[in-house]
Amino acid sequence: MVIPADQVLRLMVDKLSYWGRLDSEDKAALLQLPHKLKVLERHAYIVREREPTTHSCLMVEGFAVRHKIVAGGRRQIVAVHMRGDLVDLQNAFLGIADHSVQMITPGKVAFIPRNDVKELAFARSNVGMAMWFDTLVDGSIFREWIANVGRRDAHSRLAHLLCEFSLRLKVAGLGEATEYELPMTQEQLADCTGLTPVHVNRTLKLLEAEQLITRRSSRTVTIGDWKKLADAGDFDSTYLHLRRDEPALD
Repeated sequence: MVIPADQVLRLMVDKLSYWGRLDSEDKAALLQLPHKLKVLERHAYIVREREPTTHSCLMVEGFAVRHKIVAGGRRQIVAVHMRGDLVDLQNAFLGIADHSVQMITPGKVAFIPRNDVKELAFARSNVGMAMWFDTLVDGSIFREWIANVGRRDAHSRLAHLLCEFSLRLKVAGLGEATEYELPMTQEQLADCTGLTPVHVNRTLKLLEAEQLITRRSSRTVTIGDWKKLADAGDFDSTYLHLRRDEPALD
């Protein structure tokens, strides 16, 4: 789906409207934010750890991950971002990046100056509350990912992640709850779950053998029985804070 240049920030309006009521003036103010749309290649960095932060970013097309590099060069992915996500909204207030954000597919990102984001958040309380809610949901997702890596076994970790992707991709209009294109390689899934790529491969094959998922290709995921996969993954969507009338929950 190609987003017209004059509609880019409507993705931001839609995302913030999901979290809170925005009036017509709030929406107009958001649409007037200065921004620069950049085309980024796979592996390009949106921000690097320890760099000064000058912008908040809106994902327009493609997928990106937040990650930390630990001693020895190993990577832990701590979040996946897709179309409509406000990446590093906290950079409007934090001066130095404490993690990196990197594209895992080609895509487009709108860079919005941090000072303009900060001024708007304080000038219009509805916008500020919606931005605050967005960062709180990010924190909720981080906590669930910590629990997933720290206390679930490999089978549950992968099942849980596949359930999360199914709901988030459907909400973003990028897939269906029971069938979608997985934007990640097995190595990247390993970095999300604290497993090795070999262990990820074995676990995906086990989920297939149990008929919880099928894969027509390495990236296509079809969920045969969503509830059974959710049970296998100890998955409860509460941490995503989706609205009760959200179609993705049907």
